Amino acid sequence: MVVLARPEAGQLTAGGIAERTAIPASYVAQVMGSLVRAGLVANRRGRAGGYRLARPPSEISLLAVVEAAEGDLRLKTCILRGGPCGRDGIHCDVHDAFARAQSAASAALVGGSLADVAGTER
Repeated sequence: MVVLARPEAGQLTAGGIAERTAIPASYVAQVMGSLVRAGLVANRRGRAGGYRLARPPSEISLLAVVEAAEGDLRLKTCILRGGPCGRDGIHCDVHDAFARAQSAASAALVGGSLADVAGTER
């Protein structure tokens, strides 16, 4: 996403993104599929195809990028016991600490944009 956010990027193939990031092209294509489904990236198939941002980088939160690529950041299983935490109204010993950390991470990501990390306001 940072590569696509730079003004010189324009439209890039999975191979072009892989070259610029040293990430395997097969993995880039997989992640880009998730980003397309989330509406963050637009793709064009065929000989003149490739990927480009679906909207300006200043309008794309870092949280949206991370959750599109990795899924919902909220913990769904208890860190200590597995399964849902809080079953029968009882939380594990680290529940509150992890909930605060998770909340802080989400707030930091939602408050930052792709333009912030790419160093551009395109």
